[in-house]
Amino acid sequence: MSTISNQQPKNNSDVIDLGKLFGLLIDGRWIIVAVTFLFATVGIAFALLSTPIFKADALIQVEQKSGGVSSLLGDGLGDMFAQESSATTEIELIKSRMVLGQTVDKLNLTTIATPSYFPFIGKGLARLMGNQAYIDVGRLELPERWFYQQDQSLVLVQTDSVNQTFDLLDSEERVLLQGKVGELAQSEGYKLFVTELNGQLGQEYSISQIARIDAINRLQGSLAISERGRQTGILQLSLEGEHKPTIERILNDISQNYFLQNVERQSAEAEKSLDFLKSHLPDIKDSLTIAEDTLNQFRQENESVDLGLEAQSTLRVTVELEKQLNELTFKESEVSQRYTKDHPAYRSLLEKRQTLLNERERLNKQIQRLPKTQREVLRMTRDVEVNQQIYVQLLNKVQELNIMKAGTVGNVRIVDNAQSYTHAVKPKKPLIVVLATLLGGMLSVAFVLAKAAFHKGVESPDEIEAIGLPVYASVPKSDLQIRMSQDAKRKKKSGAILAEENPADLSVEALRGLRTSLHFAMMEAKNNVLMISGPAPNIGKSFVSSNFAAVAAKTGQKVLLVDADMRKGYLQKEFNLDWDNGLSELLSGKQSTEKAIKKTQIENLDIITRGQIPPNPSELLMHPRFKEFVEWASDNYDLVILDTPPVLAVTDPSIAGALAGTTLMVARFGQNTVKEIEVAKGRFEQSGIEVKGVIFNAVEKTASSSMGYGYYNYAYSSDRD
Repeated sequence: MSTISNQQPKNNSDVIDLGKLFGLLIDGRWIIVAVTFLFATVGIAFALLSTPIFKADALIQVEQKSGGVSSLLGDGLGDMFAQESSATTEIELIKSRMVLGQTVDKLNLTTIATPSYFPFIGKGLARLMGNQAYIDVGRLELPERWFYQQDQSLVLVQTDSVNQTFDLLDSEERVLLQGKVGELAQSEGYKLFVTELNGQLGQEYSISQIARIDAINRLQGSLAISERGRQTGILQLSLEGEHKPTIERILNDISQNYFLQNVERQSAEAEKSLDFLKSHLPDIKDSLTIAEDTLNQFRQENESVDLGLEAQSTLRVTVELEKQLNELTFKESEVSQRYTKDHPAYRSLLEKRQTLLNERERLNKQIQRLPKTQREVLRMTRDVEVNQQIYVQLLNKVQELNIMKAGTVGNVRIVDNAQSYTHAVKPKKPLIVVLATLLGGMLSVAFVLAKAAFHKGVESPDEIEAIGLPVYASVPKSDLQIRMSQDAKRKKKSGAILAEENPADLSVEALRGLRTSLHFAMMEAKNNVLMISGPAPNIGKSFVSSNFAAVAAKTGQKVLLVDADMRKGYLQKEFNLDWDNGLSELLSGKQSTEKAIKKTQIENLDIITRGQIPPNPSELLMHPRFKEFVEWASDNYDLVILDTPPVLAVTDPSIAGALAGTTLMVARFGQNTVKEIEVAKGRFEQSGIEVKGVIFNAVEKTASSSMGYGYYNYAYSSDRD
């Protein structure tokens, strides 16, 4: 038998019983339903009370630069020097302090003003009731001393909802200034301009001021920018907030600031080039005048010398070279503002310039071979034509840049102004309710399963019989007995015997089955003394003892019930008797056996109560008087029942069990573990007491347990056929 008991749990431990798991969920259905309902209710409340968060977005197009000074460079170098700003660059530019700082300053985002509500639920309730307040502060200036105070909180109280007047208080509720919406209020260094105030009389608002850099960082964190599509140049700006007009106003101001800085950047580029050209015009004009005067004077002195064909050809080539060198000078001035000399574009320009210089040097050597007079005329004519071309070219560039500056539009276009969505984007109320409900269901199911996993109470007679103890009876849990016990505690009155109150109760029927089983089991016992004990307290030993005694007495047997628990015995309450003059007095020699025995309201049933609580219950049970009493009772009664305390708590059952012919233990359904029962059995065996079997008490019919009552409710009926 012991071999089987050791192997069976091991074999079952690796098997997942889906039926039992499903049964556990059915047994814990009310916990699951209650917890799930609670979480669903909390989710609904959270969804309803949470402040709606709205979203606004705007679209900006960043075009490739097709204008600007680089378009005036010519010779294909304009494309080389032109830049196309990537989306990432533009996004970082929009999020820069240069752009966002203007919005923070214009809209006074350094001032934080919010209505004051009851914590957690006040704001949501005000919104649901239509009493939500709103404040917009356009300007707030505080004296220098305010920033050195420990408590820097200000409170604005609305004093009149019709005229929209208010008081500004400090943390000590002192009035700092009084004002009206739409008017600048100032007093002793405090300046406050409230543009909008919407609330009831007495509504309070919390006002504070943060640093400008902190306000910019907050705006950077809440502003979302992304490119629509790949390399489309379309940027979407989005911002979330509680107040639709506010987030629209912030987004529109950011878009406008970014647009204006782009236009100013393009205009500044043209302005810088224009200043450069205008600064060189007077010098070029003077050089042209000097060159013309020098040439005319030389012709007059030499009587108008004409140039030959070779000299004229050389002159044309030389002038063209000077023109190209002059254009490269303009380009170098532009490129030097963007790149260093190590940049490929700059190096390409320098290489081309060097090539032109080498060619000019070659032509100069060729000119040196001409006659002196023609050489001088050629040189002077070249200077005149070169300076004339430079001057005309500069005039053209100046006119072009003037036109460009006047028509600068930038390469940024606001496609869509900011507009808020109709519905709130946060919180997602249906999702919150669903997730809260699912979370409640999962937690409740986990709790039920975890509770079952850690709960090792016996729920089947098979578990007890696996350790070698037969189960003589399975006593169902009686609802009537629970109600009678609760009434007795509540009304502080004596209890009642279930076998008397409701003889047809299933628990009483189970005890009748125990009576039949014990009738044959006790035939081989040394006497008719039955001891009932158990491993732990509060398992129903006294209930089983008293009701079994009543059931046995109704068969005509003369039964004596002895409350051998001299520490906490309470059988006297069940029979509405006094506890004194009981077993403790009998064993101490203060009372005779005949006087210790008390009659009960049940025929053939006598009882000996515990008596006064002695200081040494175990020693009294070891006294020879107890053995003499047991022998006397065995001779004078058909059945003697000893109700003893738990064996794992005290040694009293081991002492009394040595005198009893039959010993039974009571185990409670779902409370006592197999280990407890096994240890209790071992404790008795150490004292030489054989435990006949177990009474399985308070059995419940659960879906997770394969153990049923084993009884049908075949109750008595008052109807007669």
